[in-house]
Order: sequence, then structure tokens, then C-alpha cells
Amino acid sequence: MKSFIFAAAIASATAFAPAQVSKVSTSLKAFENEIGAQAPLGFWDPLGFLDRADQETFDRLRYVELKHGRIAQLAFVGNLITRAGYHLPGNIELDRAFADVPNGIAAINGPDAISTAALLQTLAFIGFLETRVMIDATGESQFRGDFRNGFDFGWDKQSPEWQANKRAIELNQGRAAMMGILGLMVHEQLGGSIPIVGQM
Repeated sequence: MKSFIFAAAIASATAFAPAQVSKVSTSLKAFENEIGAQAPLGFWDPLGFLDRADQETFDRLRYVELKHGRIAQLAFVGNLITRAGYHLPGNIELDRAFADVPNGIAAINGPDAISTAALLQTLAFIGFLETRVMIDATGESQFRGDFRNGFDFGWDKQSPEWQANKRAIELNQGRAAMMGILGLMVHEQLGGSIPIVGQM
């Protein structure tokens, strides 16, 4: 009986071992060494978005991933900060302070949600940021998503290896934040309590 349990445990553990993956096509080989194709997954495109993609399509998808990662980082940290009790000063509406708005998705959907006018104002501000602020105004960006717009911040003084490492770190942190905010939203709907975050 013990040997059967041991064999079953070994067999189930091998199910999670990485399988050897053969190269799918020559078009994928063009992206296997791009920033973001790194351990432990390497180049990972399970839905085949890049099966017939050219460099322009890859660059657009990478920019979208970068943008969503940045938004998710803001969302995740903002969620933690408001749940810790820190809110913007002032009012979101004429008679309602930011501190009176519930946390998480309940801020825009629920009985205590902000008004439709406040939500539309917030969405208009986000649209303004998207179309007028977070753009390559100078046309001198090093890559899509580079919004320095003439301000250096010491980036140009660094080596290409350092820059590639920092870009890879930003992609990984964005990927983690996308999973993190998704997890917070799911747990908010499930209810209960999470360590560090507290009561959902």
C-alpha cells in the first residue's frame, strides 16, 4: 500500500514537470529573444497571438502589455492604500469626501458607489491622460511606451544591458500586478479576509 501511495505521489509530481516544447514556426523564432521572454517560461504564447505576427504587431501587443501592466500596478497599490485607510483629501462630489467612498469595485458598482457624474468625470480625466499626456510628444522614444518626452532621468547614461534589464523588470512587475489586481477583485467578490489586505 505504501509503495502504491509513493508511486502515485511521484506520478502526480511529474505532471507538473516542464515538458520539452518543440519550435512551432519560424515566425515565433523572431520573438524568442525579445525582452520579456525570460525564465521560467521563456517565450510563452499559449493562445497563438504571434503565430503569423510581424514585428509591428509584436510591438503593438508589447505596448498594450506594458500599458496594462502599468495600470494594474497603479490599481493594485491604490487598492492596498485605500484599504489601509489612506484617501485623497477633499471631495469627489460636492457633498461627499473621498474617504466616504467604499474600497475596490464597490466604489463604482453598489449601493454606496460614486454618482454617475463623478464616474464620467473620472473616465474623462483618464481619457485626457491617455490621449494628451501619456504619449510620445517628441517622437524621440526609444521604444513604444517610452514617454520621457525629452526628460532623461539618467536613462541614456546607462548601458544597453542595464536598460534591457530594467525593461524586463517592469514587464514582470506589470504581469504580477495584473494577476494581483485580478486576485483582489475575485477575493472581493468572494468576501472574507486576506493577510495584509484585511477584510474584503
